[in-house]
Amino acid sequence: MSRTRPAARWRTPDAADAAVFATLAEGLRPQGERADKPALPEAVLRLLAARGIHGVDEAKRFLRPALADLMPAEALTDLARAADRLAAAVDGGELIVVHGDYDVDGMCATALLTRVLRAAGGRVEPFIPDRRTDGYDLGPAGVRFAVEQGARLVCTCDCGTTAIEPARALRAVGIDLIITDHHRLGAEVPEAFALVNPQRETDLGTRADSQLAAVGVAWKLMRTMVPRVQRARASAAWRDQLLALVDDQLELVALATVADVARLVGDNRIFVSEGLKRLASPRNPGLKALIRSAGLDEKRITAGRLSYTVAPRLNALGRIRHAKQGVALLLEDDPSRALDLARLCNEANAERQELDRAVLEQARARLGAVDLATARGLVLHGEGWEPGVIGIVASRIVELTHRPTFMIAVTHDGQAAVGKGSGRSVPGFDLHAALTACGDLLIKFGGHRAAAGLTIDPARIPEFAARFDAAVRASITDDLLTPELRPDLELDIHEADEALVDALRFLEPFGMGNPGPVLVSRGVKLRGGPRTVGADGLKLAFDTPTGPQEAVGWGMAARKAEIKRDGALDVVYRLEMNEFRGARTLQASLLDFRPVGG
Repeated sequence: MSRTRPAARWRTPDAADAAVFATLAEGLRPQGERADKPALPEAVLRLLAARGIHGVDEAKRFLRPALADLMPAEALTDLARAADRLAAAVDGGELIVVHGDYDVDGMCATALLTRVLRAAGGRVEPFIPDRRTDGYDLGPAGVRFAVEQGARLVCTCDCGTTAIEPARALRAVGIDLIITDHHRLGAEVPEAFALVNPQRETDLGTRADSQLAAVGVAWKLMRTMVPRVQRARASAAWRDQLLALVDDQLELVALATVADVARLVGDNRIFVSEGLKRLASPRNPGLKALIRSAGLDEKRITAGRLSYTVAPRLNALGRIRHAKQGVALLLEDDPSRALDLARLCNEANAERQELDRAVLEQARARLGAVDLATARGLVLHGEGWEPGVIGIVASRIVELTHRPTFMIAVTHDGQAAVGKGSGRSVPGFDLHAALTACGDLLIKFGGHRAAAGLTIDPARIPEFAARFDAAVRASITDDLLTPELRPDLELDIHEADEALVDALRFLEPFGMGNPGPVLVSRGVKLRGGPRTVGADGLKLAFDTPTGPQEAVGWGMAARKAEIKRDGALDVVYRLEMNEFRGARTLQASLLDFRPVGG
């Protein structure tokens, strides 16, 4: 029985079409006094061509993302209707409850709507359910809060698309419901005044906004609502000031879009690019404090740093404490108080990391009872697991096994036991579709192709595990069960220099849908032998014409024996500048290697 991730396939980089390369080189050449300068660096042109960007206009839009190129907000079904209703609620003094989800996307969208609606003169109360007691989505707790507050309108963020019964409950007591979300629709949709969700659209494959995170939907809604507010129609100066406030929220849009692992294409690429520019000098005191507490206030904010350093601190609140603290941080205007709340995020994140390690250790032990040679879909469950961390651990199990995986935490809700599960997929496999095939076994479920959640009676977990494995087996291919590395460019190691790192920045922001370029170099000679760093890392020195170049492979310590001193390797890697104690060092971040010559 194998318990380790299968060896990865390496795909040979596609050669750039010579005609496409020439078209881009000429079309992107500087004009005027700089016409004698070369076009973009060759590596950038090759990467553009390799990623399917063949036209000059398309390349310009990709390289210079601009808000003017966003898809019109009104193209989203019901968005204009929702904007009209919110403007009427603001003008009429109706109490609006903004109901968000407890992840980063939900917190940021909730804070965005709350801040802008209040600035427009609206009466607004934000609400985030408690993960432990209320569960996911608009539910009884949210309905109860709206009734107790005397709300006339509820507007959801990042949830509500499958909240059939809560929508009926609100309607029964005369409360209008606007749903803003981006999760998949079920066979039945809620009875709502407006349902704004990119997944409603019929031409998803061609729409620039089809991959929007919930925060992107919220931003478009506020941009559309502001001119409809009565005071905005009377005072152009006030309207422009409020629209500027909406644009300031692009900081939150960038953070949440990256944190939700939304594809950085189309409108999302524009949102993240614009947001990152603003994050060089954040306007939101809470976000500024969060960046400072994460030790990034003197560093360039990239999509990667948002994803791996900033977002987990905010997300930890929703996982093991209460996400309302995250909304409070993002709405806080006092810098001192914001720092206090940011420190709470750090504390929660440290606690979350400890819980991750404990649950992962138990989950790995349970893998010992699984034959990974025959298993296709994995379901692991445990009593007392923290529900807030099982999604993270599911991702780790997928990394270890390359199998779609559900982790289920069995907890006790009053007298009854309940299983709360979180799943992660492998690239290319539709997890939500496989889960839908098991829907009759579940109390409720929802999610995306890549990630999903469920609630189940613990007694049905064994049957669910068998059915899920069968559902995965029925539709997954052998190729999807083997990890694949897709280098973008093959080049000699001496070409992987600081100039190349600088050139690759033209292609940022990097993330899902636009990953950081992966390079492959063959026959790379080593200077000396490998050594271990940290708990499980390998450090190597490549021998190049300009001197040794550092390479680090995290999680590769167990492969040390494969490497011969002063030997040679074929390597797949990302090239980056490592910043440590004020020094910047060129570094190859290894993704895989193969010894040359056995």
